[in-house]
Amino acid sequence: MDAVWLTQEAYDKLAQELEHLKTEGRPAISAKIGAARAEGDLSENGGYHAAREEQGQMEGRIRQLEVMLRDAQVGESPESSDQVAVGSQVTVAYGDDDDDTEAFLLGAREMLGLDADIDTQVYSPQSLLGQAVIGAHIGDKVSYVAPNGRTIELRILDVKPFGV
Repeated sequence: MDAVWLTQEAYDKLAQELEHLKTEGRPAISAKIGAARAEGDLSENGGYHAAREEQGQMEGRIRQLEVMLRDAQVGESPESSDQVAVGSQVTVAYGDDDDDTEAFLLGAREMLGLDADIDTQVYSPQSLLGQAVIGAHIGDKVSYVAPNGRTIELRILDVKPFGV
């Protein structure tokens, strides 16, 4: 798995979520399962099956957080700059058409935080688009070859630190 780039703040929030799931989430789910099991016949016990499903989802999230935090590269959002870096909000125009634009975060969705706008587009620095734009400056034209073999050309319109 590729490393996930996180700000210290995002790393701390994810570590706090992991700690909460391990110390409070697990005992709460165990109590739900125990209470549902005490009701008797498990084959038709909807509460028991729902609690077991919730337990599975929580354990999956715990494993995901452990891997993410283990492999995380922690750093700060870039200072104000005209150069694209991990943690930048980037606006690009496709081709020569200033009407065909896209704004995105170059980094990891986890940088957005738990209460983030889910409509924010995020591209990994390891993605084809991420590799094409990283290091570019406002006004630069860059291109990359999409998986379908088509060359995508774009121009960097704006770069700002994430959250500004």
